[in-house]
Amino acid sequence: MGMLHLMKYQFLHTVRERANMFWAFAFPIILGSLFYVSFGNGDMGEDMEALRTAVVEETEDSAGKENFLAFLEELDGDVLETEQMEEKEALAKLKADEIDGIFYAGREPELTVAKSEMEQNILKALLDTYQRNAEVMQTAGEKHPEAMGAAADALREWERTTKEVSVGGRTLDPGISYFFALIAYAALSGIYLGIQSCCDSQPNLSALGARRCITPTHKLKLILCSFVVLFFIQFINVMVLTGVVRFLFHMDLGGNVAGIILINLLGSMIGVSVGILLGSISHLQMGMKIGFGVFFTLFTAFLAGLMFGNMKNLIEQRCPIINRINPAAVLSDSYYCMAVYNDTSRMTRNLLILAVMCAVCVGASFFVIRRERYDSI
Repeated sequence: MGMLHLMKYQFLHTVRERANMFWAFAFPIILGSLFYVSFGNGDMGEDMEALRTAVVEETEDSAGKENFLAFLEELDGDVLETEQMEEKEALAKLKADEIDGIFYAGREPELTVAKSEMEQNILKALLDTYQRNAEVMQTAGEKHPEAMGAAADALREWERTTKEVSVGGRTLDPGISYFFALIAYAALSGIYLGIQSCCDSQPNLSALGARRCITPTHKLKLILCSFVVLFFIQFINVMVLTGVVRFLFHMDLGGNVAGIILINLLGSMIGVSVGILLGSISHLQMGMKIGFGVFFTLFTAFLAGLMFGNMKNLIEQRCPIINRINPAAVLSDSYYCMAVYNDTSRMTRNLLILAVMCAVCVGASFFVIRRERYDSI
């Protein structure tokens, strides 16, 4: 039986399995649409709430006190949630964790906090910024009083002249991590196609498997034909999703089209090869294999940041080896290397990891299948 003949019928049989095609093709697009509609294009719902702060005014009046109060008033509502109160009340609320910090408005502004976390670090950064700006104004007033107006305008305009970019020079959208993880999840969803293909080749699970088992076609040839067809179908699925993310959701995936294709190629291969390996375990029923497939795709995608965008970074800080053996994290990181970090060596390492994973899965699948023997078909 020729390989083209085998590949033709494998293709027709696969695309007619509507349930598996839904999970491999339609569901990632639906999930991406929900991301886009729910979170919007931009910060993906990670807006930080205003920091709760108390303001204690010193009794003495001074220009520094009035300037600092004006500075806090400008931040009130967006960055800070300020409330003026007596020192005793403020300290009590700080101890009860009802506020994040206390600003003292006097000749020299001060900050009191009860712990050192992100919120307190932001408050300290705001105070440091004010003090630096005040020092600039003081220096300008002493040495160049005629430039006081220009210096004040420059300080007010600083936000308009700064732009958050990545080290590669591209604008960094905080929500892009969710879509990188989404594409990785879609690539790994090829596991459903691989499971179905292997179950269709096992005589104890399907009539089609019984017919295939009695053919003289070498098992390695059957595996390779199935793998090529499933890989091609899944690659098209992932490329369609990538196009949707780029052109409909307007997410910047970088301008390296060849890099995108290469990552999607290996991502599709690893998804299908894991499915073939799982489907090759003959003593497991189809429902159990699908259950393992669902767990595998969702758990690896969760670790890669699909549900919580910063999860991959947390794992990298505490146990980086997990990110090296998690195919979803490797795929997501490959997109980061290409679109954000512009790190060619790191991307090459990730692609090599995926290639090794794929080779191991296909080799193990052949080893498992070739040892199977049936007393009766």
